[in-house]
Amino acid sequence: MLNPDETAALVLAALDRFEIPHMVAGSHASSYHGKPRSTNDIDLVIAPRTRRSLVEFAEAFVDERFYASAFAADEAFRMRGMFNVIDTQTGVKVDLILRKARPFSESEFARRRPARIFGIPVFVATPEDTILSKLEWAKLGESERQLRDVASVLRMSAETLDRAYIERWAPELGVSELWERVQREAAAS
Repeated sequence: MLNPDETAALVLAALDRFEIPHMVAGSHASSYHGKPRSTNDIDLVIAPRTRRSLVEFAEAFVDERFYASAFAADEAFRMRGMFNVIDTQTGVKVDLILRKARPFSESEFARRRPARIFGIPVFVATPEDTILSKLEWAKLGESERQLRDVASVLRMSAETLDRAYIERWAPELGVSELWERVQREAAAS
């Protein structure tokens, strides 16, 4: 099994060096807040202040070990999309997702919390924001795996979860039905 810790540490250190705010999201966030599951990808939401800092960050990963495209980073900045850094020695892929310019994404990023993942201090999406993001991904098609992640976070964080926050954003994100379904299934199990 691939160990993403070293790759993550190098990418996160470079984000810090180029002063690009970031947070762990996706499967690593749901594993942190819920039941761990293996994945070769690391999802990082980033909020670069300038196009130049993001392109320079990507250029720092053009060497014999890593693959990153400065062009893809530039396009991601322009389109508010994503690009990758790939560790060719381990096969670990880091997805760098630019924070969307919408109220939920701004709230999600502002609420990130300090944590220790990959053996290093990082910021991670909150359980509530992880649930909402996973519900959004489920709505887009990868439903069962995403919904299992949501159920896991719900079970592990049930006593501290801010349900009012989730219920505030679920309609805006179009995930209310999925949220209700996961809650019903969790209550039945």
